[in-house]
Amino acid sequence: METLEEDLTCSVCYSLFSDPRVLPCSHTFCKTCLDNLLQVSNNYSIWRPLRLPLKCPNCRSMVELPPTGVEALPSNVSLRAIIEKYQSDNEPRPPSCQEHHRQPLNMYCIQDRQLICGLCLTVGQHQGHPIDDLQAAFTREKRTPSLLLAKLSESRWAQVCELGEQLEQEKARCEDLLRQDRHNVSQYFHSLEVVLAKKRRACLDALDKAAGEVCRAYDPLIHKVKELQEEQLDLVSFGSLVEEEESPLVFLEKVHLFRERVEEFTACPLPSVVNMSLTPRAADFLQQHWASVSIQGLEDAPVPKVCCCARCGSIGAAVEAETGGGEPDSQGQDQDQHSKLWAVPLLGLLLLGLLWANLDGRISLAHSLSGETMACLCGTAQALYATIGSHVEIWGSYLSAVGQKSIQHLALLLDSLTPT
Repeated sequence: METLEEDLTCSVCYSLFSDPRVLPCSHTFCKTCLDNLLQVSNNYSIWRPLRLPLKCPNCRSMVELPPTGVEALPSNVSLRAIIEKYQSDNEPRPPSCQEHHRQPLNMYCIQDRQLICGLCLTVGQHQGHPIDDLQAAFTREKRTPSLLLAKLSESRWAQVCELGEQLEQEKARCEDLLRQDRHNVSQYFHSLEVVLAKKRRACLDALDKAAGEVCRAYDPLIHKVKELQEEQLDLVSFGSLVEEEESPLVFLEKVHLFRERVEEFTACPLPSVVNMSLTPRAADFLQQHWASVSIQGLEDAPVPKVCCCARCGSIGAAVEAETGGGEPDSQGQDQDQHSKLWAVPLLGLLLLGLLWANLDGRISLAHSLSGETMACLCGTAQALYATIGSHVEIWGSYLSAVGQKSIQHLALLLDSLTPT
């Protein structure tokens, strides 16, 4: 195609021939190019009149033209036909249909707003759709944008602007409400956090108080045991030195001193292990009392009062270890042990005394109480009686004066209160 285009190009203007004319020398040029060449040649011509000289741009030969000039030259009809066919072949072809091979898209479907081919309209998916020429549809719709723009009036613009302002105001109002709610939520949960922190601190303080009681109960015993350990280590070291002593007199003096220290050390009673119990346990208390606590009742939620107390068996062992199975070392220690031993039974004896003072009215009291209350009272009294009885051996020396009489009174009272 490039070679054909060169053959169809004028050697003067280097464009496709436009109205090609043939010179007497058989070379072809554009009519316009030959007119320009003839005009230049006439300016310097000394040719005879009635003839117009022209030099051929290709072969350089002089040719004579009639007085009418280039118009008298014959037209190259064959070359013109070739140029027209070449130009028609190089014109852009309409796009082909992708569904129907090599069918031009030369119709415009108004319903689907796209170009279609003849087969699409007759047998394809656009069958029965209204069609039109693309250019005609373009011309018809050319004024549509201006008509649509006319509908966008000033009043419509004002309405849209007013609507936008209203929406902005509503948005600001809702955001303000949300800001207030956010503040209220933060305040509400902050108050809950304050209450929870207060309750947490109270629970921890109760545990700290119990920890202090544990330290007061065990630290003296641990300190005493450490002193005994240090004393025994010191005695072992001193005994080794005594064994190595070679002087008889010094040896006898050290042996005497060592014997006294060992006898004093072995005579010192060992403290017993105090088995303390902590009540209530935190996990059980929280599960029991806090599982059903509502937010409104959070302020009144109970705080455990942790109590550290030695178990019964351990108390007896501790009392026996403190008394040492013998007499107290001093009057102050004896009074302290006496108060410890009498702490619990005094409460029971006080209750028994009050009941014994009203023993004459026990029948009316028994009749005035319900069966369940009487059973509960009898059970409690029996349990107290059993507890006192189990510690009679330990408290025997202190109950010698009033113990037997109190036990007898308690037995009589239980017999009178026991429902038949």
